[in-house]
Amino acid sequence: MLNQQACEALLTEHGIKPTVNRIVVAKALADAHRPLSLSELEYQILSIDKSGIFRALTLFREHHLVHVIEDGGDGVRYELCHSHNGHDSDDDQHVHFYCERCHRTFCLSDTPIPTIVLPDGYRLQSINYMIKGICPDCA
Repeated sequence: MLNQQACEALLTEHGIKPTVNRIVVAKALADAHRPLSLSELEYQILSIDKSGIFRALTLFREHHLVHVIEDGGDGVRYELCHSHNGHDSDDDQHVHFYCERCHRTFCLSDTPIPTIVLPDGYRLQSINYMIKGICPDCA
């Protein structure tokens, strides 16, 4: 859980001017403890309209403050990068679990990630580690 000062410092560390809206969006993502969709953020943040939230998320993505996760459910979800180095989020790769019953996505940070070796000529751009099934709450 981040307070306002911690959110401001996080934004500044990533080269983002800490406006009120950006602080609110960053705090909502930090407090969620799981990736959220734009709709979920809009439901939680009643003081900012959808376009304002989306603009903040777009800026966060450009500055490597959020990961965008395609979970195969209702679109994409956003989560704060844990690496916080402001330049690249590759060292923050982890497995995600999508519950096919409740449609929530969870971070499985302690689940080992397999090493990927691509054939010659292929260049890795991104990896999406998504497991689908039923979460413990729904089982």
